[in-house]
Amino acid sequence: MSLKERIEMVEERIQAACKRSGRNRDDVNIVAVTKYVSADMTRSVLEEGILHIGENRPQAAVPKWEALGGQGIWHFIGHLQSNKVKDVVGRFQYVHSLDRLSLAKELEKRAAALDLTVSAFLQVNVSGEASKQGVAPEEAAALLRETAGLAHVKIIGLMTMAPIVDDPELARPVFRKLRELRDELNAGAGGALKEPLTELSMGMSGDFEVAIEEGATWVRLGTLLVGKGEKT
Repeated sequence: MSLKERIEMVEERIQAACKRSGRNRDDVNIVAVTKYVSADMTRSVLEEGILHIGENRPQAAVPKWEALGGQGIWHFIGHLQSNKVKDVVGRFQYVHSLDRLSLAKELEKRAAALDLTVSAFLQVNVSGEASKQGVAPEEAAALLRETAGLAHVKIIGLMTMAPIVDDPELARPVFRKLRELRDELNAGAGGALKEPLTELSMGMSGDFEVAIEEGATWVRLGTLLVGKGEKT
């Protein structure tokens, strides 16, 4: 399939998932995960109208970002080491993997120096897998309180990664729990939230339809969108 055909297929599946769950299609955004493809393919994705680009390794993403002249809206979707924040802030408007106070403070420091705001998702390890990054669900409210005073880091929602399973239905409880956690935090985060958490970053190529049915507002699509060689 061509890139255009893959995008059309993904669009049809998103619309169907929205219809099944009574959601508005406009409330679901696609992040094209381009971490294993070239700058040329990433440029083609942008030219097809998908403006949100997801990368997880600064050393690979920065040359690509520079080759594209900063086109698009960039999302950092992988584990972020504090010493790499300098490469991310100023290039990536979104960080999907905020999982500790020290990282939030480093993001704040770099964003303040550039006089900009980073939109961040609090990464939550809903599945409890040791291989997954993120705070435990019961620790999310505390981290929100600890970061409430930061002026240049805006936490807009939650992110999680579900287990890799053959049957997407097995991922549904993970996505549902993240949505429920967001709603619980909005209802009682001890006054920590400046604004309600509105976003849910969850769902990848193998399970995005179930994620949408459970409330995803951002789905991270690699293989399905950019073709073979992408492992997301």
